[in-house]
Amino acid sequence: MVAEQLLPNGVTDPRVIEVMSEVPREEFLSSRVRRHAYENRALAIDCGQTISQPLVVALMTQALAPRPEDRALEVGTGSGYQAAVLSRLVRHVITLELEPSLAEHASETLSRLGYSNVEVAVADGTFGWPAYAPYDIILVAAASPDVPPALIEQLAPDGRLVIPLGRSTDEHQDLRLYQRRGEDLISRSLFPVRFVPLR
Repeated sequence: MVAEQLLPNGVTDPRVIEVMSEVPREEFLSSRVRRHAYENRALAIDCGQTISQPLVVALMTQALAPRPEDRALEVGTGSGYQAAVLSRLVRHVITLELEPSLAEHASETLSRLGYSNVEVAVADGTFGWPAYAPYDIILVAAASPDVPPALIEQLAPDGRLVIPLGRSTDEHQDLRLYQRRGEDLISRSLFPVRFVPLR
């Protein structure tokens, strides 16, 4: 996966490469799709959701430039794989999932595999998680027409936020990186993606 998908496609951060080579993606999948764990494609999980392809996980993570002292918020836990990747690069991860069954399964998987600095909460991610705000990095793993205002409010000074923007899964969405610079929020487009919608 690392040699054939990540390195040839712009993943250059050695910490991200190391973590992607260590986190066992198959452990976050059901038995029926485990054999496809390291293929470069999104895979179906329960509740009509997906686990993102490895390259997208790596590039989103790299774009956030995670630091060991950072506090991270993830919106859209899904299987818990992205949270596991983040947890090896930052101090603490709060990950929010709207579907209770997905949250429970992800929490069990993360705990079983020893990702002890991840907290899974059942919540509407559009409101973020004010209790632990502000966050140095925020990763949204579902597409939204706009950036939810609560997430902007919960972004720390010099914080980074990555989110797919788009209205439909039938068309490519624009993955954007936002960075807080003083009172300003600057953004740039990263690449086209296709995510399930943020609910």
